Amino acid sequence: MTQRTENRLATETDAQPKPALSMTDAIAVIVGIVIGAGIFRTPSMVAANTDTGTMFLVAWILGGVVSLVGALCYAELTTTFPNTGGDYHFLTRAFGKRLAFLFAWSRMSVIQTGSIALLSFIVGDYAAQIYSIGEYTSVIYAGVVVVILTGINIVGVTFGAGTQKLLTTVEVLGILLIVVAGFFFAPPEASATASLPTIAAPSTSLGLAMVFVLLTFGGWNEAAYISAELKSGKRGMATVLILGIFIITAVYMLINFAYLNVLGLSNMAQSDAIAGDLMRVTFGEGGVVLIGVLVAISALTSANATIFTGARTNYALGRDFPVFSMLGKWNTKTSSPVNAFVVQGLISLALIGLGFLTRNGFETIVEYTAPVFWFFLLLVGVALFILRRKEPALERPFRVPFYPVLPLIFCLTSGYLLYSSLVYTGFGALVGIGVLFAGVLLLLALPTIEKLQRKS
Repeated sequence: MTQRTENRLATETDAQPKPALSMTDAIAVIVGIVIGAGIFRTPSMVAANTDTGTMFLVAWILGGVVSLVGALCYAELTTTFPNTGGDYHFLTRAFGKRLAFLFAWSRMSVIQTGSIALLSFIVGDYAAQIYSIGEYTSVIYAGVVVVILTGINIVGVTFGAGTQKLLTTVEVLGILLIVVAGFFFAPPEASATASLPTIAAPSTSLGLAMVFVLLTFGGWNEAAYISAELKSGKRGMATVLILGIFIITAVYMLINFAYLNVLGLSNMAQSDAIAGDLMRVTFGEGGVVLIGVLVAISALTSANATIFTGARTNYALGRDFPVFSMLGKWNTKTSSPVNAFVVQGLISLALIGLGFLTRNGFETIVEYTAPVFWFFLLLVGVALFILRRKEPALERPFRVPFYPVLPLIFCLTSGYLLYSSLVYTGFGALVGIGVLFAGVLLLLALPTIEKLQRKS
């Protein structure tokens, strides 16, 4: 290897991410991740587990409150420890590199790549309804989505963030179209029934409804992975998180008001495509096609943001563990971790293949990701307590108000969702847990692997 090549490789490995994102970019990433296709699927399940329209709306308000509590916890962590590694960095400082390695492994192989595959399946399913190219249309489209969006983000952080802002704008405008349709174009005969016969005891129903609500709010924690790239500095991240949650909650309340106004709780609970039913009532069959395009755009928005943030954990993993050193190279020309993007894309394509083989792609990937995701989110909440004790003298530009009550609520909520994801899921969850266990075995083998690397 020539000296010039060695210098170039050293520069790529040592290069660090620079502040390149505005607050608008960061908010677009958060809003784009959270407001995805879920809002077009889960409201019917929430309606089926709430007794009245009031309880239905209260469940969504509670979802915003719980998410805000989590965002406040993350605001302290991201402003105190800004780092491209996000959760990985927090877990490293709190629990050490071994647990952080397990998280990064899970994020690379289960959490983030599973989310990318899930969102790509949604795009594929809706695109297949518009233009079919054969039996495997949905899978082919899903794979194309991964390849194209990964390529866009490899081009560079500015192009990737710009794409995100464009997609988020189109998505929010589309959702506002549904809101306008629901409030101003609902025909007089549209039923807006105020209540639904009780399915179970109110507390049990509301608890299950909250599982679906909080899943729909999931994704705001991705802001942690861009905390080191924000131009406005440490305090800016707290503002980004809080504003992001307020925008998301407002959008969710508006669209759910629209659903309730046009369909009523009883019809919502029986709907398999709630947004499509609303558009059918207000605009006819042409509205159903329009909503199909909107759902595909929403899934694209979330997929692009998920790809953007996911590669940054892989970069942190490669930076800290020699066995994955290939991932820890930052390309200064594009201001992006190119190798991390490529590996993430390949794993996402493999998971699309897994979903295809089970013949139940969307549900399988949901089951695959949920338990592992909530397990590590719970640990991040615990890390806040540990870091307060381990590093009490460190400057904290933002502190969680009402400590320790709010962080405790965050931990209890995450623990409940971990329990729910294990109780209500099936085969996919077992596969996800199996992949996590494979990471444990790899962790145990790391010393041997690193010795072999040093010898070679």
